[in-house]
Amino acid sequence: MADRCEEIGHPIPRNVIANMESGRRSNLPLVDVMVLAEALNTPPICLVYPVGYVDDLQRLPLQDPTSPLDALRWFTGEETDLGVDDDMLRYFRAHHAAQERLRSARRDEEYARYHAKTAPNADRKAEALRSQARAAEAADEAERRLRKVRAFIRQEGVTPPFLWPDIVTAIEAPGTDPESNEENDL
Repeated sequence: MADRCEEIGHPIPRNVIANMESGRRSNLPLVDVMVLAEALNTPPICLVYPVGYVDDLQRLPLQDPTSPLDALRWFTGEETDLGVDDDMLRYFRAHHAAQERLRSARRDEEYARYHAKTAPNADRKAEALRSQARAAEAADEAERRLRKVRAFIRQEGVTPPFLWPDIVTAIEAPGTDPESNEENDL
């Protein structure tokens, strides 16, 4: 393990790793957690909250035990019971989801276009053309949503996430600003 950490570029001495494994060392710098996770080929959060390996744990020191999954959801901002509404996290998640929907709709549209072109008869061609039209409509809606989310992020004075290369031209083209700024649309 120490050799692998050194290969990654952040050496962690063998005695430090042994002390962590035995429990003699209970605190770790975040960078050590990240390097160990890379060395173990696992997400860092799984070293903090080992879902599936323990039945319960303390989310924070001196708290009642909870399930590792609940603790993980709290850590990643997925738990909504906290009464905290982090709009930027919500916007960035909505941004990612809109990109996923747009990419999926475009794939569906291309698939239906191919089937319309290669349809063996008029009925199948008509069915494929209807599917293509539905996918094109879904892609248009996903583009509108993505533009809205990006506008809300900019409105807060934050730079939106990078767009995927296959999406950037459709979203960043001149004249594609969203018409609405209703936050509830997100």
